[in-house]
Amino acid sequence: MYLSLSWRNIWRNKRRTIIVAASVFFAVFFASLMRSAQVGSYGYMIHSSAKLYTGYLQVQGEGYWDNRSLDKSIIIAKKQQNEISNIPNLTSVNPRLEAFALVSHKTSTKVAQVIGIDPQSEDNMTGLKNKLINGAYLIGNSEGLLVAEGLAQMLKISVGDSIILYGQGYHGQIAAARLPVAGLVKLPFEEMNNRLVYMTLGNAQNVFSSYDRITSLSIMIDNIKHLDVVLSAVRAVVGQKFAIMTWDKMMPDLVQSIQIDNASGIIMLAILYIIIGFGIFGTVMMMVSERAKEFGILISVGMKKWKLIFVAALETIFISFLGVITGIIGSLPLVSYLYHNPIPITGDAAKTFESLGIEAVFTFSADPVVFTNQAMVVFIIALATIVYPFLFIRKLEPVNVLRG
Repeated sequence: MYLSLSWRNIWRNKRRTIIVAASVFFAVFFASLMRSAQVGSYGYMIHSSAKLYTGYLQVQGEGYWDNRSLDKSIIIAKKQQNEISNIPNLTSVNPRLEAFALVSHKTSTKVAQVIGIDPQSEDNMTGLKNKLINGAYLIGNSEGLLVAEGLAQMLKISVGDSIILYGQGYHGQIAAARLPVAGLVKLPFEEMNNRLVYMTLGNAQNVFSSYDRITSLSIMIDNIKHLDVVLSAVRAVVGQKFAIMTWDKMMPDLVQSIQIDNASGIIMLAILYIIIGFGIFGTVMMMVSERAKEFGILISVGMKKWKLIFVAALETIFISFLGVITGIIGSLPLVSYLYHNPIPITGDAAKTFESLGIEAVFTFSADPVVFTNQAMVVFIIALATIVYPFLFIRKLEPVNVLRG
């Protein structure tokens, strides 16, 4: 009876009901759109940064990340690498051997970071082949080098020249080699573009006397939501012998920038919630006040105040629920469209994105949590307005109301 009575009451004044429901609708709509933009941009930043170099996960030797020494390199059997590759949701598994060496050509010498790579795996993960601006990309047994453009300009070298690498190999052994330049690559960050040299993994292992060893196994996954599951699966394969670093541990600066931006976004959402909350409260207050005489008559003929409060609360719940559901339904098509059709960024901002090796687009997220969380918050705000009908009816004196 109470449900039926409440439902009929809210449609006695359709305009009032539509006004309150519309307030909740727009709150859910704009909150979902704003949060979708934030979450989508964060996911895109993380994926682009992980794809550029570190991956979402790296299997390393214990203590390697702190000093980047070849002495902390590891041997992961092919069987284990194959088992890791077969884990669901993985898109690439990329072994690397990283070291530092002096790079010389004629009278010029620079310190460079030398990275031994599997050419196919590296291209699958970072798109290194697309960054080639001159020469040829590495193949599996190539002895040539890929030199970053900035470093090549400093050394005044071009494709076909030979350079000398001199450094320290595994356990203090001397690493020295004279190798030809197979190609030049243009990397997005100036720091990377001025110091990186790529060579095939087998060649790097020979030069640095690190036979069958790697310094890291970088792993990319299809969605960051699967990170914990993949992490557990990788841990089950490699055991406790090796360290496993996640993207947030390897890129703390990115994590900090996301946290700062997320905090500002939450503040903006809070301001939106406050504005909507006062709007809903004002409408509910008007709705209750204009029905004061009705409430007085009902109490006079014997209706208990608690029953009247219960009916008024049900009315608010119905209207709030109506606004929340329509808000979710209304925001879904727009967010879905923006998710599948990211907004292109133009002008100077686009050049900045492209210089970092990131596609210049503004992405959105279609994660269901975006909608449910905002709908829940707005619904709770709407339900909080029940306090006013409760206090109003509780203090209502029928005689005073009927006398005007």
